[in-house]
Amino acid sequence: MQLSNIAKHSLLILSIAGFTTSCSFFKRKPDKSNTTGWNYNDKNYGNFNVTKPKDIQTAPGLVFVQGGTFTMGATQEDVMGDWNNIPRRVTVNSFFIDKTEISNLNYREYLYWLEGTFGGAGMDSIVDQAKPDTLVWRDELSYNEPYVEYYFRHPSYNNYPVVGVSWKQATDFCIWRTDRVNELALMEKGFLDKRTQIKKTLNGAGQDNFNTKAYLLGEYQATPGREVTSKKNPLKDAQGRPRTTAKFEDGIMFGDYRLPTEAEWEYAAYGYVMENPQKKAGKVKGEELIANKQIYAWKNNGFDNIRSTQKGAAQGSFQANFKRGNGDNMGLAGGLNDNAAIPAEVTSFLPNGFGLYNMSGNVNEWVQDVYRPLTGSEANDFNPFRGNEFKKVDRSLGEGNLRDDKGRIKLVAESDSALKNRRNYQKSYAVNFGDGDSASNASYGYGITTLISDKSRVYKGGSWNDRAYWLSPGTRRFLEEDQSLSTLGFRCAMSHYGSAEGTSRNAKTGIFFPARRNKRG
Repeated sequence: MQLSNIAKHSLLILSIAGFTTSCSFFKRKPDKSNTTGWNYNDKNYGNFNVTKPKDIQTAPGLVFVQGGTFTMGATQEDVMGDWNNIPRRVTVNSFFIDKTEISNLNYREYLYWLEGTFGGAGMDSIVDQAKPDTLVWRDELSYNEPYVEYYFRHPSYNNYPVVGVSWKQATDFCIWRTDRVNELALMEKGFLDKRTQIKKTLNGAGQDNFNTKAYLLGEYQATPGREVTSKKNPLKDAQGRPRTTAKFEDGIMFGDYRLPTEAEWEYAAYGYVMENPQKKAGKVKGEELIANKQIYAWKNNGFDNIRSTQKGAAQGSFQANFKRGNGDNMGLAGGLNDNAAIPAEVTSFLPNGFGLYNMSGNVNEWVQDVYRPLTGSEANDFNPFRGNEFKKVDRSLGEGNLRDDKGRIKLVAESDSALKNRRNYQKSYAVNFGDGDSASNASYGYGITTLISDKSRVYKGGSWNDRAYWLSPGTRRFLEEDQSLSTLGFRCAMSHYGSAEGTSRNAKTGIFFPARRNKRG
């Protein structure tokens, strides 16, 4: 018996209703605020955008280093008699650090950008200030003049570590790198129009170049791309219009490149990775253990050595570029020991446990810290660091005038009078914290009794022209922040946000136990 047209029509309506009901049943409910109950990312509730927590993407050139505890300081007899690296146990949080030292090629890319941006705008002094001092190669009783002319510029030395760069220049490089990486991230997401941006920057933008902090503060006027002006843009303002300006909380931009702290650098140099995992419930669980103290950036492998002990073709080879003794920078012809008279390529020799190259030898490396011989005995045992200057945005000239001649946001020291009621710090200038007080019993008369000043910065790692003693990550020396050496380079670091584990998109901070139902008694 065939159904009537009315029955068919009724059946169709019921089917559609059932389908609609099932769709709404499986439709994901929007996330809600556990504070107000209002929906997130919902145009009907004001479009408060909340990006889901996730492990941040590794920025270009960096390697993730999972933090932990370690004994920071001396590893062998203090033959220099400095007593400036007293061992103590500290913790550093997880962070990122460059896989290699910054190379000549990396630094020439920086100069090229400066020449296009500031040279084209008639601001050549900014370009000149950034150039490395190639005269560091000169010596009254040594013929190093060819290195003065060719080491930085010749293509043969492209992948060799840049030297002759001061601490200040290295810090400026880090700021520039942050801006270029974030500029690219915004171009790829359409928040900056790629063609307009590149043309503007490399044709003499001068002060009006992209700066991350200036962009976030609304001091940089950007031309958005088509992608974010269309309705397809998932980011909306309160009126439901496509949002053409990104915020840091959107998770698009990276953090700041910077020089590593001394504690971070030393921790990364040792390359400690848990070697006794316990497998439990299908997961790797770590023990609270610290490996036997290493002397260099590679494992002891049974005894302390500077040669590879692994069986194979490389057995007996030097594991770093350094000076073996007086007059021996590379060994004998036909049997070169480290195969490098001066710095070697940044990817030469074996990487350490974290995959980092040349943390011992090749060139020394700048770190952030201001040098004090006794800082280790008084500094915090979590992320220890000396060199803080607490600043705020300089708004004295009003909005729209917050940038300096380099296009960066102008900062001024916080007023000490405004900090008098704080418990955690009372002065904005903490570089010389503790100097001369009764607790530290330390004072520094620069130029009278010592060469240590507030401009003295730490460098570590040993170099191609240093003895093996300086290759130990625990050793430390200092130099004025505006000086440079033919044995001194740098690498960048970046803070890691979120879970310290940082190994997956689902990594969380803390231990989460499975929920258990309460038994009713």
